[in-house]
Amino acid sequence: MIERIILISSLTLIIHAAETLSYAVRMAGIRTGKLAIALSLTGMIVLVSRTSNIAQGTMTGKIVDLAKKHSGIHLIDYFRIILMAASIGTLLAIALFPSFVALSSRMVSHLEQAGSIPRMAKKLFRSNLLLNFFYYLRMPKWEMARRLRDNGMPKRFMLMNCCVTAIYTVGVLAALYASYLPGNFSTGASQASGLINGLATIMLTLLIDPHVALLTDKVLRKEAKLASINRVFGALMFSRFCGTLLAQIILLPAAYWIKSIVPYL
Repeated sequence: MIERIILISSLTLIIHAAETLSYAVRMAGIRTGKLAIALSLTGMIVLVSRTSNIAQGTMTGKIVDLAKKHSGIHLIDYFRIILMAASIGTLLAIALFPSFVALSSRMVSHLEQAGSIPRMAKKLFRSNLLLNFFYYLRMPKWEMARRLRDNGMPKRFMLMNCCVTAIYTVGVLAALYASYLPGNFSTGASQASGLINGLATIMLTLLIDPHVALLTDKVLRKEAKLASINRVFGALMFSRFCGTLLAQIILLPAAYWIKSIVPYL
């Protein structure tokens, strides 16, 4: 059981680190003026995280089955450990953000030269390029946080992203825990994660992405300063971390809410 929890937590860490680091790839595309190429790399990273999310849900479902058979398993404690891994993954990505921006800028150039991701991957796995990886390492500085504080944080924007992240983070776990609660709709409850994640995706598409896209276009047209998009990405990462913490709070309420609506679906 402990080995399974460690594996699931590791996948959760990878999911949230990868999705947070996708901001670094977009930032690299803006800095190099090759946003379309960077977005293709972002899509690849998000694909990896989505695939890991599917595997995470499947393995976590096995834990729920074991908890139903053995009363000594404290399922809620295991779920909170998994949510803690989401917070750690986000913090890790924030620490790696400067390094990943520098590395992503190089990857964008390699993709432009190679013409396809498989050719780029083949080139990147050459020994001389792998040895140069340490050249792109950057120590995180408090300057980014200080700039975010001094220039004012977009509170409404951050609150929306925090809520969306919390819903997305807790979706699968809340649905699985709802299936664990006493009742006759365990199968329907376990499948409700798609409904919750779909709601989070709609909120992300309607409320978050347009704001970032509009500001990105302004920066590319030189109508806004690069510092403004830096501030937005900083706000996105900080609010994502807060969202993973909020997920701890709404885990149980979300599970009971799912249980209450499943009979009417």
